[in-house]
Amino acid sequence: MKDRTATPAEIGLRYLSLGYRLRRVVDDGMTSAGLSLARTKVLQVLDRHGAMRQSSLARELGHAPRSVTQSVEALEREGLVERAADPTDGRSRLVGLTPEGARALAAGTAAGERVLHEIFGTLERERLADLGELLDAIDAGLGG
Repeated sequence: MKDRTATPAEIGLRYLSLGYRLRRVVDDGMTSAGLSLARTKVLQVLDRHGAMRQSSLARELGHAPRSVTQSVEALEREGLVERAADPTDGRSRLVGLTPEGARALAAGTAAGERVLHEIFGTLERERLADLGELLDAIDAGLGG
């Protein structure tokens, strides 16, 4: 039963709460496969753009450079990324995906897709299309 009396603020808060829960469920599913959602995003950027400076990686992720440094150090310890001197600037280092990182990325991505399919695969095609249109409308309202 749809609640037609809810205010935009109430719906917005409900959406935020649901988004948080969805993110947690996806992250838990991915982490059980070996790679958290946050770590997957770092590897996805490196996979998409190739080796890059940590400052560029931070900008691409929308994170503070310090938090990216911590993530990169952890990923490097696990052999998923490697850092090397930037040939154009000896003071900078480039971060790149290792073959092991590429395998971990594939496994993490597949785990995330499985979880999302379990959740959104229960919706009928028409309702899924409606949800897509609603998300487009919300994104447009944000200026996206």
